Amino acid sequence: MPIPTEPIGSIPRPAELSAVSPSEMSAATDRAVRDTVQRLEELGSPVVSDGEQSKPSFVTYAVAGLPALEPDGAVIPFADGHQRQLPRLTEGPFRYTHRAGEYLRAAQRHASVPVKQAVIAPSMLSLLYPSGGIDGYPRQAFLDDLVNEAETDIRSCLDAGAHVVQLDFTEARLALKLDPSGGLLGDLIALNNQVLDRFSSQERARIGVHTCPGADQDSTHSLDVDYAALLPRLFQLNAGVFYLQMASESDPARALRIVAEHLPADARAFIGVIDPIDPAIETPEQVRDRVLTAARYIPADRLGTCDDCGFAPFADDTSTSRETAFAKIAARVQGTALAAEQLGL
Repeated sequence: MPIPTEPIGSIPRPAELSAVSPSEMSAATDRAVRDTVQRLEELGSPVVSDGEQSKPSFVTYAVAGLPALEPDGAVIPFADGHQRQLPRLTEGPFRYTHRAGEYLRAAQRHASVPVKQAVIAPSMLSLLYPSGGIDGYPRQAFLDDLVNEAETDIRSCLDAGAHVVQLDFTEARLALKLDPSGGLLGDLIALNNQVLDRFSSQERARIGVHTCPGADQDSTHSLDVDYAALLPRLFQLNAGVFYLQMASESDPARALRIVAEHLPADARAFIGVIDPIDPAIETPEQVRDRVLTAARYIPADRLGTCDDCGFAPFADDTSTSRETAFAKIAARVQGTALAAEQLGL
């Protein structure tokens, strides 16, 4: 059986989407989704996604247009000095404005292979609640609403036939940078598990968690945090699949040993073999060798491959070109097949 391989998330969008008028946006977005899905299929990708062509960002799709938001929320600092800022919630009750199932169904219309869907983890959206609180809307009430909304978001995808639903938990490593004691990370994991525990074991087999040190404008927010501090705790999440950045890791063998030691017995690990912020396009042979390294630690029947992160998670469509992203994805697909052949699968 071949080694499964899947995309992670965003793919830079066509230039057309930044130039069309609002009245033309819906049709242009549909064309971008169709082109993305078709190109992934042409590359031989056994699982596709919409490349987040119509999301304002991988974080904010769920609250886009919510009136009870101000722009001055939590700040995410990146190593090169640039920042991303989350919105701040100003009143309750908290409700999503969009469900990820909407994006899934739009991609399925153009796909002839299984489609996966990324959703934002509730842990990230918990950062929208201000540290000073909200009058008449205590934090616990917000968290109760958030857990309900996150469950509904995931179910919207499972019910629509998603191959897998991927929770983007990219703030996990950053949490250790902000709070080296691990207290913040523990709180975020506990919140995500509140949602995951609402699903059956069969459903959790189709729910995965993605973690990476960020990838925006060719920079990261937490690559300097020791992966060994995160991985054992990450596997406390009650998910059936884990998507792990690895291509950009300075010592992947060390990290893979930790994965092998702590990966839950019923879970599969998808190992990142493509670095989306490295301008060099990996060769299939480089990818093959990265997969073979991973296979020394993780049994082949529990191993998959992926990209480290999305290529344009905050709708940054210029740092990496669309053509470069597809070339890197092609190398992942081809290199994974080469490794499977060498392993006799």
